[in-house]
Amino acid sequence: MSRIRHAALLLAFALPFQACAQEITVSAAASLTNAFKDLGKQFEQRHPGTTVRLNFAASGTLLQQMSQGAPVDVFASADQATMDKAVAQNLIDVPTRRDFAANSLVLVTPAQGGPAIASLQDLAGAPVKRIAVGKLATVPVGNYTRQALDRAGLWTALEPKFIQADSVRQVLDYVSRGEVDAGFVYRTDAAIMQDKVRITLTAGGHTPVTYPVAVLSGSKHQAQARAFIDFLLSAPGQQVLDRYGFGKP
Repeated sequence: MSRIRHAALLLAFALPFQACAQEITVSAAASLTNAFKDLGKQFEQRHPGTTVRLNFAASGTLLQQMSQGAPVDVFASADQATMDKAVAQNLIDVPTRRDFAANSLVLVTPAQGGPAIASLQDLAGAPVKRIAVGKLATVPVGNYTRQALDRAGLWTALEPKFIQADSVRQVLDYVSRGEVDAGFVYRTDAAIMQDKVRITLTAGGHTPVTYPVAVLSGSKHQAQARAFIDFLLSAPGQQVLDRYGFGKP
């Protein structure tokens, strides 16, 4: 067989493989990091030839990236408000929007040496000097926190104690390292650092913590992106989310 013919045959076999190989980019809220790493691997196993590229950050930061042209196929937000902004900016394919998980807002303190806190009102006491909260402009957990503290009449009084964080995971890091006395995170985040933080209470008075997901209107891999969302909502996908502490939407 001539070298030219051999090369032509190799190319003929390679082209179908290249045509079916796809990579989808999933931009997801920071609180989904552990669960989505697992989900991404399982999705790839179920869809040979498709690779899932994961991008994690605060939901508002992800929205900024997408609005500036970042090539994203699937967006999963930690709140409805950020997804609503994506709708307003014509970034998502609205019919594909679905809620796939739920969470709860908790107050955590360092596992060792943290102040005794039995209620939100205790945050106003002298022993609590620094409280980590998510930035309101970009971090959904910050807005849930404000709603809860506004409901308790404490937000304004506590503002001088706030340490602003770029994501819920940064709040968790601040508390786990003892750099702050307390912080507001999701229950699923607290669960991954049970040896370093303890949950002191579950905060109420805020809108439900629900996670929406949607395909980007500019996605070049619509079929794979829709398949990923279908997997999130399937029984196996929901089992993974449950294992990481997420509730039903």
